Amino acid sequence: MWKSTAAVLALLILSGVAAADERSACERLLRKLDSQLADARCVESPDLTTRNPDTTPANDSLPGLPPSAFMPQADRDILVADPAHRPPIKKAVPGLQIQARFAKDPLGQARFLLRLPKDWNGRLVVAGASGARSEFNGDFVWSDYVLQQGYAYASQNKGVLSAYASTAEDPLACRTGTLDNLHYVHYYDDDPGQEFTRWRDFMVMASDLARRGVEAQYGRKPRYTYAVGTSNGGYQVRRAIESAPEYFDGGVEWAGTFVDPLGPSLLTDLPPAILNYPDYLASDFSPTSTAALNILAAGYPPDLVQNTKNGPVSLWSKHADSFWKPTQCQWQKRLDPGYDTYGAGPGRYNYLARLSASTVGSNVAAIATDGKIKRPLITVAGTMDALLPIDHHARAYARKVAAEGGEHAQAYRLYEIQNGNHVERYAKIFPKLELIEPHAQHAFDLLVRYVEQKAPLPPDQCVARGGTISDAPAQLGHCPNLLEPIKPARNHRRDR
Repeated sequence: MWKSTAAVLALLILSGVAAADERSACERLLRKLDSQLADARCVESPDLTTRNPDTTPANDSLPGLPPSAFMPQADRDILVADPAHRPPIKKAVPGLQIQARFAKDPLGQARFLLRLPKDWNGRLVVAGASGARSEFNGDFVWSDYVLQQGYAYASQNKGVLSAYASTAEDPLACRTGTLDNLHYVHYYDDDPGQEFTRWRDFMVMASDLARRGVEAQYGRKPRYTYAVGTSNGGYQVRRAIESAPEYFDGGVEWAGTFVDPLGPSLLTDLPPAILNYPDYLASDFSPTSTAALNILAAGYPPDLVQNTKNGPVSLWSKHADSFWKPTQCQWQKRLDPGYDTYGAGPGRYNYLARLSASTVGSNVAAIATDGKIKRPLITVAGTMDALLPIDHHARAYARKVAAEGGEHAQAYRLYEIQNGNHVERYAKIFPKLELIEPHAQHAFDLLVRYVEQKAPLPPDQCVARGGTISDAPAQLGHCPNLLEPIKPARNHRRDR
């Protein structure tokens, strides 16, 4: 009887210890990261993928902020097509999730996300954030993909919150929408202390903190750390691979933003598009109008016009209303705040003329991508990118890397996706567009294989519609045309 009672007591004690260990997994981890984090929240999750609705917080779920300052679920949608075209999530990934602020950020806006799968493969992926997006921006396209393979995943928000509704009286407000439906938005990026130089720093800080978290959780450092990102997040990847090779073993960037004090850049590309767009609209989308020819001459791909039940819809019009104007305003107010945005006009901004009238040249130089990569790097970009035209961004960066040369320039690749656009969801409206997401994820696998197994990277190439990145591509180098018409299905090239 005594032995039986003792056995039961021992079992209860052991069960209690196990339960305590289970409850304290987050507590132990947060204690080890305490000096690095603020307002930290750790949860033990049955599934770290987005199949679990609790993985990505609701929009506007941070207390004390105005609407639209923190938009996790909207941010993850921006990178991907509609749900029908997303790759299925094949399994649950249990583990720990940490959401917090960087304790050392004096502005209190820099945010950090870390996901630590129970079944860890010994590797870490650190993601950049596109646009003015949150640390949850990559949940659909990057986090879900790598977590299912066992990678730990970290992300950050470039050290800055998103935006909030404002008025014309706000000197830092940017216009968005059409003249018939005009709105004013204030980007936190344009506030004092939010220089774009911080973007690089928080990508590196996220890697450093994530590596500490990995070691605290698993008892060892990651064997390899990879950087991934899209758009401005792709820019973060470039800058990290250029300037912080000790924190990364390689990177994949999808349509990263090119920045050079001599041009091209968003400040040279967007003004002519904004200036000529109203006349193009007035021409009833005429591809031979002077306005259309001027937009093409500025580097943009051909427009696509699709008839819908609500009338014709244009690819350029989608970008003009939602991206061209607010992006030009955001960058100009940050890098050349002395320019009268809506007095002189965003379409009349002349970067070369402003070099002698402002500090814009030195401000752009401070955030420039120099092409001096120190780790393997892959760029994936679409030929129909109507926000960051491929010849002025992806190809411009490839030219920069080639000009700089060096040991790691041999491990740089540019994979051009025929008819790919900057915004995946527009493929639902314009059937000529090609999705880039699967190619970006394939490029990540190719990078890992190169870094860890020394398998050669496929050469620079144009990836045909319906095709894939290939060791023996039909078209080496650049795509001959930015827009390729849809061909019969029997002519689609598929290499895997």
